Amino acid sequence: CILCMFQSVESALKTLFAGMFSRGSGKDGSRLSACSSRASSASMPPSAKTECEILQSANVKVFSYNDLRLATRNFRPDSVLGEGGFGSVYKGWIDEHTLSACKPGTGIPVAVKRLNLEGLQGHREWLAEVNYLGQFCHTNLVKLIGYCLEDEHRLLVYECMPRGSLENHLFRRGSHFQPLSWNLRMKVALGAAKGLAYLHSAEAKVIYRDFKTSNILLDTDYTAKLSDFGLAKDGPVGEKSHVSTRVMGTHGYAAPEYLSTGSD
Repeated sequence: CILCMFQSVESALKTLFAGMFSRGSGKDGSRLSACSSRASSASMPPSAKTECEILQSANVKVFSYNDLRLATRNFRPDSVLGEGGFGSVYKGWIDEHTLSACKPGTGIPVAVKRLNLEGLQGHREWLAEVNYLGQFCHTNLVKLIGYCLEDEHRLLVYECMPRGSLENHLFRRGSHFQPLSWNLRMKVALGAAKGLAYLHSAEAKVIYRDFKTSNILLDTDYTAKLSDFGLAKDGPVGEKSHVSTRVMGTHGYAAPEYLSTGSD
């Protein structure tokens, strides 16, 4: 209902402002000719769709591993933009029109997230990212440009967010991360709330489950965009009024009613 949606957004905003004062815990392209046989039933995302349906319906480009190796200069350490539970994120370059790999400094910059096979997240989270960001398009959601599924390689290609994460601006100091003015903080809070409102709308019906400052990315104009949909799941459909699920995400950021009941 509309009231529930606004209550969810209100709770999320309280979480965001709390994070501002205390440190948190830490299109075009070819379709796959065949789906990976590596995913077991236990690694499927929280969705009724099969892996084949998700990959074939995603409105994004399919990259080869060699494409992304070239785009990131062979994943050089000095190309790393950040690290997370999924793995490392590298800066790469692709042609604006063909989306093919190009020389650094030419074309458009992108962020290439590469799955660490020994990391905390795996194929399930990778597939959830493709599932949700491969079909949604909203000003306050990070744009997924494409993915790579080749042998054991799992990669995701996003638009590059030059200002980095909100977490960096709140908790780091240096020439690259300047403190945010209150006007910018309000702009970021409003943008994040709009992203959540869209996800909770009848059009999307998605439970995000990992709303925190490190997952709020900022573009050049400080427009906030939600990222990292590895823990997201489908919301209630049809006559169902709620979805029961175990608590996921980072403690300290989830809505209190979600932490206490495990449902949303």
